[in-house]
Amino acid sequence: MITGGVITISDKGSRNEREDISGPEITRMLSDLDIRITDYDIIPDEKEIIQDKLKQYTDNKNLDLVVTTGGTGVSPRDVTPDATLEVIEKELPGMAEAMRRESMKKTPHAMISRAVAGIRGQSLIINLPGSPKGARENLAVLLPALKHTIEKLKGDMSDCGG
Repeated sequence: MITGGVITISDKGSRNEREDISGPEITRMLSDLDIRITDYDIIPDEKEIIQDKLKQYTDNKNLDLVVTTGGTGVSPRDVTPDATLEVIEKELPGMAEAMRRESMKKTPHAMISRAVAGIRGQSLIINLPGSPKGARENLAVLLPALKHTIEKLKGDMSDCGG
């Protein structure tokens, strides 16, 4: 069983001034893939809080997958990728590239996404946009590779090619 957590990063959401739609949508999509979402939080756009939550999910709760939504753009408060880069041990640029490549087919604004993906311990961390549509579309690009990536992180030594 793959376990996961979803973190919505939103100042307004953390103050209950905006309903979080992206977090529940991500949870539904991952549950459809038989990934058990055990943790879900809404936190403000604060670098240290994001880092602490990522570490809690990966180091203390040992979740296989941690997906964030929000804070991936260029606004002054968008610090999710910065926080993630300081927490991960290995970056997986192909995942971020795949998300941006697919998103560029729909909007030129995709080129300003700073979302990253990477590994901390045996956990996969992925940043998604904050909009429900963007989160859904970006996650859909990665779904075919998620289980395989997590199996590899857990030590699967089988060949990747088929």
